[in-house]
Amino acid sequence: MRIAELTALLHLASPALPIGAFSYSQGLEAAIEAQHVVDADTARDWIASGLRDVLARGELPFLAHQMERWRTHDEAGLAVANSDFLASRESAELRRETEQMGWSLRQLCTSLEWGDAARRATLDRLIPIAQPTAFAYAAFTQNAAPDATLAAYAFSWVENQAAAALKAVPLGQVAGQRIIVALREAIDDAVARALATTPDDINTFAPQLGILSARHESQYSRLFRS
Repeated sequence: MRIAELTALLHLASPALPIGAFSYSQGLEAAIEAQHVVDADTARDWIASGLRDVLARGELPFLAHQMERWRTHDEAGLAVANSDFLASRESAELRRETEQMGWSLRQLCTSLEWGDAARRATLDRLIPIAQPTAFAYAAFTQNAAPDATLAAYAFSWVENQAAAALKAVPLGQVAGQRIIVALREAIDDAVARALATTPDDINTFAPQLGILSARHESQYSRLFRS
């Protein structure tokens, strides 16, 4: 991997990227409230299942195919896939999450003038825009390879989940690091599965996540927006 590609992906995966990822738990906080997650082991298992059964089957292959659509500048395909992804969000807060983070990342890409003028115009016309669509655009403009992009996206998701668990379970810092280390191979497996998934085989079926997220919208006490 070229150093420029590596640093670009480190930038996109960084928790310091100003898109608000830190304010979301993506259902983890509701799982804690329901006592599905009570300690470091159950937090690891919950995050692993999300990576294996949700990201690897849905969000990661969607990201890979959106990157290819940005490469060919398939404006119609980008718009249809983006709308389909937004429609697949099973709760209002999950829909708002991807829209807010997508909007923030698009603003960043536009401000930094990433990509050519024609593709930036297409980016601006995608309203609302899902976060993976915007991430695919950012990675494409930085000449990142699809497999490395998916690995960076998955690692960022795992790291954010571990950080949420530290605050909400709560866990210690070392416990959080153990979760991240334990899921390294799972990230590799998720990327391989995602790259082998055709657009027709993308699957976003995650009923427990949808139910918990819907419950979280009216949860009495919470730290996170999802």
